[in-house]
Amino acid sequence: MLTREELEKSPLFQGISYESYCAMLHCFQAVQKSFRPDELIYDFTMPTNNAVGIVERGSASLIRIDEEGVSTVMEELGAGGVFGRTLAFATSNGDSLEVICRTPCDVLFIDYPHILKRCERACTHHSLLVQNMLRLMSDKAQALSERVDVLSRRSIREKLLCYFRQLADKAGAETFTLPFSLSTLADYIATDRSAMMRELKRLREEGVLRSEGRQFTLCGS
Repeated sequence: MLTREELEKSPLFQGISYESYCAMLHCFQAVQKSFRPDELIYDFTMPTNNAVGIVERGSASLIRIDEEGVSTVMEELGAGGVFGRTLAFATSNGDSLEVICRTPCDVLFIDYPHILKRCERACTHHSLLVQNMLRLMSDKAQALSERVDVLSRRSIREKLLCYFRQLADKAGAETFTLPFSLSTLADYIATDRSAMMRELKRLREEGVLRSEGRQFTLCGS
């Protein structure tokens, strides 16, 4: 189960009290499972996988694998992160989606039909949960649009600057914090890490970018 603090951070349970959350877990027959690093948490190709997963603790990655076996990180999932077939990005035929454990994590699974099933008590928190899920689907559609914008750029430089501009716009400033490691950034923009590091070095040398750790500043692009 989520703690009170973890519950407050979960977008799926926004606006739902801890007492209501505990009652919902029993009503929805939720199941908790623990995973080790690199362990498969969720395979979207499995027809029996019809649950919504909530990362309670630890971290995981949503990964797309194309027909040639090339992996691309679609989303990083931390505590409170939500995934499931109903919330998935659309993929091309032959592609697959998986959620892989990055650090030891606990995941709560709720069968999707239990969420959609009309509550006999007409509970307010049940309606809130459905509203939150619809909002998450909208947010993920927006995230996909942003990702497509990045991946559609031809060069590594253009991909980096496009993504950095998105982060700067969200931060409301030219200085922003990268939400993940540089290795994951290379996966996110679908490029070789060494080539990406060379391009980052050029951007710094040209005065286009400043960085310290995971903090970056756009100086002009």
